[in-house]
Amino acid sequence: MRATGTFTVKSFKPAALEPDPAVTTALPVGVATMEKHFEGEIEGRSATLFTAAYDQDKGVGTYVAMESFEGALGGRRGAFNFVHSATTTGSDRAAEFFTVVPASGTGELTGITGTGALTVDTDGTHRIRLDYELG
Repeated sequence: MRATGTFTVKSFKPAALEPDPAVTTALPVGVATMEKHFEGEIEGRSATLFTAAYDQDKGVGTYVAMESFEGALGGRRGAFNFVHSATTTGSDRAAEFFTVVPASGTGELTGITGTGALTVDTDGTHRIRLDYELG
């Protein structure tokens, strides 16, 4: 099955977390929490733990995010986790990864598995696509 939707970032809060041991690289590493709201065939909200090595000025870096989603998917209610990551060199998006965490589904989404993608349109609209199965 496939579900699509759009989402907005309702909050992005950098976290004061220092790696131990401290290692200096050419790109700073940061951690943040996010709240997103989803509309469409994927409807609900998520709490996200976001990590990145990123240069804000050049738009170069890589992120890894773990999301805990709750809401409805294709009309079925529940919650599940998904992880995604991508790399950019400033004008592209590569090495994209998106998967539902096995055994993370609850309610009517128990047994969910799948993959997906996040994209951003030229007008700034954020989109999600989820190809999933319910076990």
